Amino acid sequence: MIELGIGMFGDVQIDPRTGKIQPAADRMREIIEEIKLMDQVGVDFFGMGEHHREDYAVASPEIVLAAAATVTKNIKLGSAVSVLSSADPVKLFQDFSSVDILSGGRAEIMAGRGSFIESFPLFGYDLKDYAELFDEKLELLTRLNKQDTITWSGRFRKPLVNQQIFPRPVNGSIPVWVAVGGTTSSVTRAARLGLPVMFAIIGGAPENFKPLFEMYKQSWVDNGYDIKDLQVGVHMHSFFGDDSKAVADKYYPVYANQMNRIGSSRGWPAYQRSQYDFGRSIHGHLIIGDVNHAVEKILHFIEMFNLTRFSAHMDVGSPDHIDMMRAIELYGAQIIPKVKDALKKAE
Repeated sequence: MIELGIGMFGDVQIDPRTGKIQPAADRMREIIEEIKLMDQVGVDFFGMGEHHREDYAVASPEIVLAAAATVTKNIKLGSAVSVLSSADPVKLFQDFSSVDILSGGRAEIMAGRGSFIESFPLFGYDLKDYAELFDEKLELLTRLNKQDTITWSGRFRKPLVNQQIFPRPVNGSIPVWVAVGGTTSSVTRAARLGLPVMFAIIGGAPENFKPLFEMYKQSWVDNGYDIKDLQVGVHMHSFFGDDSKAVADKYYPVYANQMNRIGSSRGWPAYQRSQYDFGRSIHGHLIIGDVNHAVEKILHFIEMFNLTRFSAHMDVGSPDHIDMMRAIELYGAQIIPKVKDALKKAE
């Protein structure tokens, strides 16, 4: 059965007129309230991103997830993503094992390379090793997740010799996902290691990703894994309200401001309303509207990609907390049940 969840990066509000930045403490308190509501309305999983910038509140997803573990009962709690290239896989595994214990076995890790590079100089890594760091650390993380005692050596850290890692997760291992963008190497690497993937579809036409999905499935089978065990998801910018036009109009300046903040450092042209409106169409990557709009598009992408997971990235630009709470309520109480009912009837 499909799992439907929410991903967040912990964007803080930035006043477009004054430039005043919301304190991280305020945003973190809101995030815990939002996760608590997700659990209450039946959202399947939650993912928290890692960033090291003043426009995001969360540098350590596992800290927020540990706090969330104490106020939730059912929702799975994971990262979205943990920037594995600049992390120590041993410490990351220990931290998420601790979250897993606190939550009664609900922790997950989503490993990725991240969309920003601030963590590399911050933790003493060289960007020229970008690809090699991720390859080596992902291999070590998967070994740690499978073996109670490990002997291992690599280029970027001291060897481990008959080392036991504590604490261990509730069920002996933690689900590890790999976040991928649009590169074939990321897809084939995940398939070789037998790891589920989450495709970040945050721009353009989603159908352009279909060859990557097919490549992942073929590589999964070629590496000797059972197709019945394949798990694949998408992460897409989403927001929900009671009226499609009203929520789209209200959210547009919030979303556009964030796109322009990021784009200003990357040489992107100014974000246009026409891009936003196309993104909201059936051909685009944005799921921003009322319940019926959301159900139609989510079902469309589940069918297009044969998904086992859908992640709604819901805090881009940091909408008002009250609007976030309403969007979460609509998602859990109406959108998720309607999507699952439609899939059940189609079986």
